[in-house]
Amino acid sequence: MREQLNFYIDGKWIAPAKPRPHDVINPSNEEPCGRISLGSAADVDKAVAAARKAFETYSQTTIDQRKALLDKIIAVYSRRMPEMAETISMEMGAPLPLAQTAQAPAGLGYLMDARKQLDEFKFEYDYGNGRRILREPIGVIGMITPWNWPMNQVCAKVGPALAAGCTMVLKPSELAPLNAVIFAEILDEAGVPPGVFNLVNGDGPGVGEAMSKHPGIDMMSFTGSTRAGTSVMKNAADGIKRVALELGGKSPNIILDDADLQKAVSRSMMHMAMNTGQSCNAPSRMLAPRARYDEVVAIAAATANAIKVQPPSTADKGAIGPLANANQFQKVQGLIQKGIDEGAKVAAGGLGRPEGFNRGYYVKPTVFADVNNTMTIAREEIFGPVLVVIPYENEEQAISIANDTPYGLAAYVQGPEEKARKVARKLRAGNVHINGAFGGLGAPFGGYKQSGLGREGGPFGLEEFLEVKGAFGWGD
Repeated sequence: MREQLNFYIDGKWIAPAKPRPHDVINPSNEEPCGRISLGSAADVDKAVAAARKAFETYSQTTIDQRKALLDKIIAVYSRRMPEMAETISMEMGAPLPLAQTAQAPAGLGYLMDARKQLDEFKFEYDYGNGRRILREPIGVIGMITPWNWPMNQVCAKVGPALAAGCTMVLKPSELAPLNAVIFAEILDEAGVPPGVFNLVNGDGPGVGEAMSKHPGIDMMSFTGSTRAGTSVMKNAADGIKRVALELGGKSPNIILDDADLQKAVSRSMMHMAMNTGQSCNAPSRMLAPRARYDEVVAIAAATANAIKVQPPSTADKGAIGPLANANQFQKVQGLIQKGIDEGAKVAAGGLGRPEGFNRGYYVKPTVFADVNNTMTIAREEIFGPVLVVIPYENEEQAISIANDTPYGLAAYVQGPEEKARKVARKLRAGNVHINGAFGGLGAPFGGYKQSGLGREGGPFGLEEFLEVKGAFGWGD
């Protein structure tokens, strides 16, 4: 049991204005594994005041000073990464092999990427006689991060914000906050100046709303549901804050008629189920050619049935753990029932826990057949290991179905490369993955439509935290 009832503000751990103890629940056994306190607007006020004061000096640091700081953070994070992985696995249910090879390293990757940008990014440049462009830190950043890939999203914001010269207040998800406590300890040990990074735990109504509305915060960077992102945007509107949003997805995965079905479908099913389906860019809508539909469903179902569901602490590589919390478990069960009620066929998995589990938020890897794109399970983000397989008649219809969604975070195409590239150009999504390829460090991440505003990663992520100043009469 890890307990931290204080908040990290102005370089110190201080007691909340009004303590509200909150248990962190281990999703594998439904028992408390930690305790924090939920904050309030008064705690946000303290953190913002510290960040604003620190901005006066930190914004004036040199690029070399920020490089040195990030180097120290990277070194401390690397040393504590095993502990970080174990904590993430415990509090949100990621199998330990996934936490060790992806969840915790993803945070390190974003820190390293931010450090790399400082070697390459042009903060100042001339464009003609006497005209110079200056890229300057925007100010105090309010950050709200989710529980599904916690360190990935924390570091995707904190790394480039530090590189840009901004100061910040972070509210991680109250459902998986212990990793952020460790992260605050890492930054403290690395010597981040007081007030540059502040951590206030809490929920949306108590802390998130206060941050979004706060006149001392210049920008909100939010990752989470589209519903919550809409609320952040509305609350930020009165202050004309810049808002960056990384929201939901219902990503299409087009299996072209001449794809290698066994490879494409099985790979896609495994990717969709990774992290127990709790990835906003998961390829959860598989579009299959009508003539080969039954074959696609059979391969997907066989792959789903072969996926192991195991406790996170003893899981094998490739296994999935529980969903992260009770609300998510109820949501996924409800949407599986909704799919059945609307006439979809359960080809694998279905309702209830897998055999052998009577406790914990475990679910069966599930495949639905006989799905059309108007069904609830084809429209709503399920955020669990649930695949829907939708038939299409021709390539044009596949593209139409793929784009027929309020989301646009990611899309996937499987088939001959030249044909897949032509399809990729027509898909309305921030990322398009061809035959299982991924962008890696420095690639832009973000979406079209209701999947968000702005991008994270590489120079795109750094630019989010910078203002553009045109300076004229600068000299020849």
